[in-house]
Amino acid sequence: MSDNLTAVLIVFLTVVAPILIVFHYRARRRAGEQPTPEDLAAYDQLSQIAARMEARIATLERILDAEAPGWRQPVNPGGQSRDRMG
Repeated sequence: MSDNLTAVLIVFLTVVAPILIVFHYRARRRAGEQPTPEDLAAYDQLSQIAARMEARIATLERILDAEAPGWRQPVNPGGQSRDRMG
């Protein structure tokens, strides 16, 4: 039994432990990194795009509310809308 425990301990210390240590310090380094100027620029650009999309969606919803008041109603399982518009 002592030989098996020794073999497992040697394998753990020579293979598993170094891998765990490398992953641990790599994760800590990534957690401490500050965003680069390129990351911040990309974030700003994506925020602007999202704001424009939100405005467009709101406009489309207002148009649909005016022209097709029942468009928000759920669809039946058969694929037909409850409110027939035409």
